[in-house]
Amino acid sequence: MTATPASPSPDKRVLLAAPRGYCAGVDRAVIAVEKALEQYGAPIYVRHEIVHNKYVVQTLEKKGAIFVDETAEVPEGSIVMFSAHGVAPTVHQEAAERKLATIDATCPLVTKVHKEAVRFASEDFDILLIGHEGHEEVIGTSGEAPDHITLVDGPDDVENVTVRDESKVVWLSQTTLSVDETMETVDKLKEKFPKLISPPSDDICYATQNRQIAVKQMGADADLVIVVGSKNSSNSVRLVEVALGAGAKDAHLVDFAEEIDEAWLEGVSTVGVTSGASVPDVLVEGVLEWLARRGFEDVEIVKAAEESITFSLPKELRRDLRAEAAALSEKQ
Repeated sequence: MTATPASPSPDKRVLLAAPRGYCAGVDRAVIAVEKALEQYGAPIYVRHEIVHNKYVVQTLEKKGAIFVDETAEVPEGSIVMFSAHGVAPTVHQEAAERKLATIDATCPLVTKVHKEAVRFASEDFDILLIGHEGHEEVIGTSGEAPDHITLVDGPDDVENVTVRDESKVVWLSQTTLSVDETMETVDKLKEKFPKLISPPSDDICYATQNRQIAVKQMGADADLVIVVGSKNSSNSVRLVEVALGAGAKDAHLVDFAEEIDEAWLEGVSTVGVTSGASVPDVLVEGVLEWLARRGFEDVEIVKAAEESITFSLPKELRRDLRAEAAALSEKQ
Protein backbone atom coordinates (compact mmCIF):
# COMPACT_ATOMS: atom_id res chain seq x y z
CA MET A 1 0.00 0.00 0.00
CA THR A 2 1.41 3.38 -1.04
CA ALA A 3 1.38 6.09 1.62
CA THR A 4 -0.14 9.45 0.78
CA PRO A 5 2.38 12.32 0.99
CA ALA A 6 2.51 13.77 4.47
CA SER A 7 2.95 17.40 5.39
CA PRO A 8 6.28 18.32 7.01
CA SER A 9 5.97 17.99 10.74
CA PRO A 10 7.94 20.16 13.16
CA ASP A 11 8.41 17.19 15.48
CA LYS A 12 9.68 14.82 12.78
CA ARG A 13 13.32 14.84 11.78
CA VAL A 14 16.02 12.66 10.26
CA LEU A 15 19.57 12.44 11.59
CA LEU A 16 21.82 11.50 8.67
CA ALA A 17 25.19 9.99 9.57
CA ALA A 18 28.38 11.23 7.96
CA PRO A 19 30.46 9.49 6.92
CA ARG A 20 28.39 6.60 5.62
CA GLY A 21 28.36 4.31 2.61
CA TYR A 22 31.28 3.48 0.37
CA CYS A 23 34.72 3.28 1.90
CA ALA A 24 37.89 3.60 -0.20
CA GLY A 25 38.37 -0.18 -0.46
CA VAL A 26 34.82 -0.80 -1.68
CA ASP A 27 34.98 2.11 -4.13
CA ARG A 28 38.22 0.70 -5.53
CA ALA A 29 36.79 -2.82 -5.89
CA VAL A 30 33.56 -1.75 -7.61
CA ILE A 31 35.40 0.56 -10.01
CA ALA A 32 37.86 -2.28 -10.71
CA VAL A 33 35.03 -4.53 -11.93
CA GLU A 34 33.58 -1.73 -14.07
CA LYS A 35 36.99 -0.89 -15.55
CA ALA A 36 37.74 -4.55 -16.26
CA LEU A 37 34.43 -4.93 -18.11
CA GLU A 38 35.13 -1.75 -20.07
CA GLN A 39 38.73 -2.72 -20.83
CA TYR A 40 38.40 -6.43 -21.55
CA GLY A 41 34.70 -6.91 -22.26
CA ALA A 42 32.29 -9.36 -20.65
CA PRO A 43 32.39 -11.74 -19.02
CA ILE A 44 34.57 -10.89 -16.05
CA TYR A 45 34.34 -13.60 -13.42
CA VAL A 46 34.41 -12.53 -9.77
CA ARG A 47 35.11 -15.02 -7.00
CA HIS A 48 32.45 -14.38 -4.36
CA GLU A 49 30.57 -11.09 -4.15
CA ILE A 50 32.96 -8.23 -4.95
CA VAL A 51 31.47 -6.47 -1.90
CA HIS A 52 28.64 -7.54 0.38
CA ASN A 53 25.77 -5.60 -1.16
CA LYS A 54 22.84 -7.05 -3.09
CA TYR A 55 22.24 -3.93 -5.23
CA VAL A 56 25.90 -3.57 -6.24
CA VAL A 57 26.16 -7.25 -7.21
CA GLN A 58 22.93 -7.11 -9.25
CA THR A 59 24.07 -3.93 -11.01
CA LEU A 60 27.44 -5.44 -11.97
CA GLU A 61 25.79 -8.66 -13.13
CA LYS A 62 23.69 -6.64 -15.58
CA LYS A 63 26.93 -5.17 -16.96
CA GLY A 64 28.47 -8.60 -17.55
CA ALA A 65 30.12 -9.68 -14.30
CA ILE A 66 29.63 -13.33 -13.33
CA PHE A 67 29.91 -14.11 -9.63
CA VAL A 68 31.05 -17.60 -8.66
CA ASP A 69 31.56 -19.32 -5.32
CA GLU A 70 34.66 -21.30 -6.30
CA THR A 71 37.60 -20.84 -8.65
CA ALA A 72 36.75 -24.20 -10.27
CA GLU A 73 33.61 -22.60 -11.74
CA VAL A 74 35.68 -20.21 -13.90
CA PRO A 75 36.41 -21.54 -17.41
CA GLU A 76 40.11 -22.03 -18.19
CA GLY A 77 41.69 -19.08 -19.98
CA SER A 78 39.29 -16.55 -18.44
CA ILE A 79 39.80 -13.49 -16.24
CA VAL A 80 38.85 -13.79 -12.58
CA MET A 81 38.78 -11.04 -9.97
CA PHE A 82 39.22 -11.61 -6.25
CA SER A 83 36.85 -9.67 -3.99
CA ALA A 84 37.64 -6.82 -1.60
CA HIS A 85 37.58 -9.30 1.32
CA GLY A 86 40.75 -11.06 0.16
CA VAL A 87 41.56 -14.71 -0.50
CA ALA A 88 43.95 -17.32 0.86
CA PRO A 89 47.15 -18.20 -1.02
CA THR A 90 45.57 -21.52 -2.04
CA VAL A 91 43.05 -19.59 -4.15
CA HIS A 92 45.87 -17.94 -6.10
CA GLN A 93 47.32 -21.42 -6.66
CA GLU A 94 43.95 -22.74 -7.88
CA ALA A 95 43.71 -19.85 -10.36
CA ALA A 96 47.21 -20.57 -11.69
CA GLU A 97 46.37 -24.27 -12.10
CA ARG A 98 43.25 -23.33 -14.10
CA LYS A 99 45.32 -20.97 -16.28
CA LEU A 100 43.31 -17.93 -15.24
CA ALA A 101 44.41 -14.31 -15.51
CA THR A 102 43.70 -12.69 -12.16
CA ILE A 103 42.84 -9.24 -10.84
CA ASP A 104 43.25 -8.83 -7.09
CA ALA A 105 40.76 -6.29 -5.72
CA THR A 106 41.55 -7.08 -2.07
CA CYS A 107 41.20 -3.96 0.08
CA PRO A 108 44.71 -2.68 0.93
CA LEU A 109 43.74 -2.61 4.62
CA VAL A 110 42.90 -6.33 4.46
CA THR A 111 46.17 -6.96 2.62
CA LYS A 112 47.94 -5.26 5.54
CA VAL A 113 46.43 -7.80 7.96
CA HIS A 114 47.49 -10.65 5.65
CA LYS A 115 51.07 -9.38 5.65
CA GLU A 116 51.04 -9.09 9.45
CA ALA A 117 49.84 -12.70 9.69
CA VAL A 118 52.66 -13.88 7.43
CA ARG A 119 55.27 -11.90 9.37
CA PHE A 120 54.19 -13.08 12.81
CA ALA A 121 53.91 -16.66 11.60
CA SER A 122 57.45 -16.46 10.22
CA GLU A 123 58.57 -15.46 13.73
CA ASP A 124 56.67 -18.51 15.11
CA PHE A 125 54.02 -16.55 17.03
CA ASP A 126 50.61 -17.95 17.87
CA ILE A 127 48.18 -15.57 16.17
CA LEU A 128 44.76 -15.02 17.73
CA LEU A 129 42.51 -13.77 14.93
CA ILE A 130 39.44 -11.96 16.27
CA GLY A 131 36.61 -12.39 13.80
CA HIS A 132 33.49 -14.23 12.77
CA GLU A 133 33.77 -17.83 11.66
CA GLY A 134 32.95 -18.31 7.98
CA HIS A 135 33.42 -14.67 6.98
CA GLU A 136 35.38 -14.43 3.72
CA GLU A 137 37.94 -12.06 5.21
CA VAL A 138 38.62 -14.44 8.10
CA ILE A 139 38.98 -17.40 5.71
CA GLY A 140 41.45 -15.44 3.58
CA THR A 141 43.55 -14.23 6.51
CA SER A 142 43.57 -17.66 8.18
CA GLY A 143 44.80 -19.16 4.92
CA GLU A 144 47.99 -17.09 5.11
CA ALA A 145 49.22 -19.01 8.18
CA PRO A 146 46.80 -21.86 8.99
CA ASP A 147 49.20 -23.58 11.38
CA HIS A 148 49.67 -20.45 13.49
CA ILE A 149 46.20 -18.86 13.54
CA THR A 150 43.42 -19.53 16.03
CA LEU A 151 40.06 -17.87 15.47
CA VAL A 152 38.54 -16.05 18.46
CA ASP A 153 34.87 -15.41 17.70
CA GLY A 154 34.08 -12.75 20.31
CA PRO A 155 34.72 -12.34 24.04
CA ASP A 156 32.81 -15.49 25.01
CA ASP A 157 35.23 -17.58 22.95
CA VAL A 158 38.31 -16.49 24.91
CA GLU A 159 38.04 -19.21 27.57
CA ASN A 160 38.49 -21.86 24.86
CA VAL A 161 41.75 -20.42 23.54
CA THR A 162 45.04 -22.25 24.12
CA VAL A 163 48.52 -21.33 22.90
CA ARG A 164 51.91 -23.02 22.75
CA ASP A 165 53.95 -20.26 24.38
CA GLU A 166 52.28 -17.43 26.30
CA SER A 167 55.28 -15.19 25.68
CA LYS A 168 54.81 -15.38 21.90
CA VAL A 169 51.17 -14.47 21.26
CA VAL A 170 49.75 -11.68 19.08
CA TRP A 171 46.21 -10.68 18.15
CA LEU A 172 44.95 -9.61 14.74
CA SER A 173 41.41 -8.71 13.71
CA GLN A 174 38.85 -8.87 10.95
CA THR A 175 38.63 -5.26 9.74
CA THR A 176 34.83 -4.89 9.81
CA LEU A 177 34.01 -5.74 13.42
CA SER A 178 32.46 -3.62 16.13
CA VAL A 179 35.28 -1.62 17.70
CA ASP A 180 33.81 -2.05 21.20
CA GLU A 181 33.33 -5.81 20.89
CA THR A 182 36.84 -6.24 19.50
CA MET A 183 38.43 -4.33 22.36
CA GLU A 184 36.33 -6.27 24.86
CA THR A 185 37.75 -9.46 23.33
CA VAL A 186 41.27 -8.03 23.43
CA ASP A 187 40.88 -7.08 27.11
CA LYS A 188 39.78 -10.62 27.97
CA LEU A 189 42.65 -12.08 25.98
CA LYS A 190 45.11 -9.84 27.84
CA GLU A 191 43.73 -11.06 31.15
CA LYS A 192 44.42 -14.62 30.06
CA PHE A 193 47.69 -13.88 28.25
CA PRO A 194 49.36 -10.87 29.93
CA LYS A 195 52.20 -10.83 27.38
CA LEU A 196 49.79 -10.64 24.42
CA ILE A 197 51.19 -8.36 21.71
CA SER A 198 48.98 -5.93 19.78
CA PRO A 199 49.45 -5.45 16.01
CA PRO A 200 51.59 -2.46 14.96
CA SER A 201 48.48 -0.49 14.07
CA ASP A 202 44.77 -0.83 14.74
CA ASP A 203 43.36 -3.40 12.34
CA ILE A 204 39.77 -2.18 12.57
CA CYS A 205 39.19 -0.35 9.30
CA TYR A 206 39.10 3.47 9.58
CA ALA A 207 35.77 3.50 7.71
CA THR A 208 34.24 0.93 10.06
CA GLN A 209 35.31 3.03 13.05
CA ASN A 210 34.05 6.31 11.58
CA ARG A 211 30.65 4.88 10.70
CA GLN A 212 30.27 3.42 14.18
CA ILE A 213 31.27 6.72 15.83
CA ALA A 214 28.64 8.60 13.78
CA VAL A 215 25.95 6.09 14.79
CA LYS A 216 26.95 6.40 18.44
CA GLN A 217 26.61 10.18 18.22
CA MET A 218 23.05 10.00 16.93
CA GLY A 219 21.92 6.77 18.60
CA ALA A 220 20.82 8.26 21.93
CA ASP A 221 18.69 10.87 20.13
CA ALA A 222 17.01 8.44 17.74
CA ASP A 223 13.72 6.64 18.28
CA LEU A 224 14.56 4.51 15.25
CA VAL A 225 17.78 3.92 13.31
CA ILE A 226 17.63 2.57 9.77
CA VAL A 227 20.87 1.04 8.52
CA VAL A 228 21.02 0.51 4.77
CA GLY A 229 23.01 -2.62 3.99
CA SER A 230 22.83 -6.32 3.22
CA LYS A 231 22.46 -9.05 5.82
CA ASN A 232 25.79 -10.64 4.80
CA SER A 233 27.63 -7.35 5.32
CA SER A 234 29.42 -7.66 8.65
CA ASN A 235 30.00 -3.93 9.11
CA SER A 236 26.34 -3.15 8.31
CA VAL A 237 25.07 -5.69 10.85
CA ARG A 238 27.45 -4.20 13.43
CA LEU A 239 25.95 -0.72 12.85
CA VAL A 240 22.54 -1.99 13.98
CA GLU A 241 24.16 -3.40 17.14
CA VAL A 242 26.08 -0.18 17.78
CA ALA A 243 22.91 1.93 17.35
CA LEU A 244 21.02 -0.13 19.93
CA GLY A 245 24.02 -0.07 22.26
CA ALA A 246 24.18 3.72 21.96
CA GLY A 247 20.59 4.14 23.13
CA ALA A 248 18.46 3.98 20.00
CA LYS A 249 15.03 2.64 20.90
CA ASP A 250 14.84 0.55 17.74
CA ALA A 251 17.13 -0.26 14.78
CA HIS A 252 16.72 -2.23 11.57
CA LEU A 253 18.81 -3.30 8.57
CA VAL A 254 17.30 -2.91 5.09
CA ASP A 255 18.63 -3.34 1.56
CA PHE A 256 16.07 -1.00 0.02
CA ALA A 257 13.56 1.61 1.17
CA GLU A 258 10.72 -0.74 0.20
CA GLU A 259 11.74 -3.06 3.04
CA ILE A 260 10.95 -0.45 5.72
CA ASP A 261 7.89 -1.40 7.74
CA GLU A 262 5.55 1.55 8.31
CA ALA A 263 4.81 0.13 11.76
CA TRP A 264 8.37 1.04 12.78
CA LEU A 265 7.38 4.72 12.59
CA GLU A 266 4.61 4.51 15.19
CA GLY A 267 5.39 7.01 17.95
CA VAL A 268 8.67 7.96 16.26
CA SER A 269 9.80 11.57 15.92
CA THR A 270 13.53 11.14 15.20
CA VAL A 271 14.90 8.64 12.67
CA GLY A 272 18.63 8.04 12.32
CA VAL A 273 19.85 6.93 8.88
CA THR A 274 23.20 5.47 7.94
CA SER A 275 24.65 2.85 5.61
CA GLY A 276 27.35 0.21 5.60
CA ALA A 277 30.70 0.63 3.87
CA SER A 278 29.58 -1.30 0.78
CA VAL A 279 26.39 0.70 0.13
CA PRO A 280 26.05 3.23 -2.73
CA ASP A 281 24.42 6.49 -1.70
CA VAL A 282 21.57 6.06 -4.19
CA LEU A 283 20.06 3.52 -1.75
CA VAL A 284 20.26 6.01 1.13
CA GLU A 285 18.63 8.65 -1.05
CA GLY A 286 15.78 6.20 -1.63
CA VAL A 287 15.29 5.84 2.14
CA LEU A 288 15.35 9.61 2.66
CA GLU A 289 12.72 10.04 -0.07
CA TRP A 290 10.58 7.30 1.52
CA LEU A 291 10.78 9.05 4.90
CA ALA A 292 10.11 12.49 3.40
CA ARG A 293 6.84 11.22 1.92
CA ARG A 294 5.82 10.37 5.48
CA GLY A 295 6.60 13.78 6.94
CA PHE A 296 10.28 13.30 7.78
CA GLU A 297 11.64 16.08 5.56
CA ASP A 298 13.88 17.82 8.08
CA VAL A 299 17.35 16.27 7.65
CA GLU A 300 20.23 17.08 10.00
CA ILE A 301 23.78 15.83 9.31
CA VAL A 302 25.61 14.13 12.19
CA LYS A 303 29.26 14.42 11.19
CA ALA A 304 31.83 12.23 12.94
CA ALA A 305 34.86 12.54 10.67
CA GLU A 306 36.25 13.67 7.32
CA GLU A 307 37.38 10.92 4.96
CA SER A 308 39.87 11.65 2.19
CA ILE A 309 41.57 8.27 1.77
CA THR A 310 41.68 6.81 -1.75
CA PHE A 311 43.36 3.69 -3.13
CA SER A 312 44.82 3.22 -6.61
CA LEU A 313 43.20 0.59 -8.81
CA PRO A 314 44.69 -2.94 -8.99
CA LYS A 315 47.89 -2.94 -11.04
CA GLU A 316 46.58 -5.77 -13.22
CA LEU A 317 44.22 -3.32 -14.92
CA ARG A 318 47.27 -1.78 -16.57
CA ARG A 319 48.02 -5.00 -18.48
CA ASP A 320 46.42 -6.87 -21.39
CA LEU A 321 44.85 -9.65 -19.37
CA ARG A 322 42.87 -11.14 -22.26
CA ALA A 323 46.17 -11.79 -24.05
CA GLU A 324 47.68 -13.19 -20.86
CA ALA A 325 44.69 -15.49 -20.34
CA ALA A 326 44.91 -16.74 -23.93
CA ALA A 327 48.64 -17.37 -23.56
CA LEU A 328 48.09 -19.26 -20.30
CA SER A 329 45.39 -21.47 -21.83
CA GLU A 330 47.68 -22.37 -24.75
CA LYS A 331 50.38 -23.67 -22.39
CA GLN A 332 50.34 -27.44 -21.89
